[in-house]
Amino acid sequence: MTKLTMGAVVMGGTSLKYKTGDWRDQKPLILQDVCKQCGICKEVCPDDAIRLKGETYEIDYDFCKGCGICAYECSVGAIQMTPEDK
Repeated sequence: MTKLTMGAVVMGGTSLKYKTGDWRDQKPLILQDVCKQCGICKEVCPDDAIRLKGETYEIDYDFCKGCGICAYECSVGAIQMTPEDK
């Protein structure tokens, strides 16, 4: 049996260890008066940047990369992508 050298090790679930919000050129805005609190945006966010705070969903822009998946998946159009002010 041949001994193999260990290669790259990838650890999942580490996105909240690294602030990556400055990567984006667009950011999502939740229109609270339109939001139905369904939670789909939170479930589809690959960066876990959407959290339920009290009775409303909020985006943690330190971690949001601006991919737009949340806006695309929102069935009521409560999330709009807007240009990032830098």
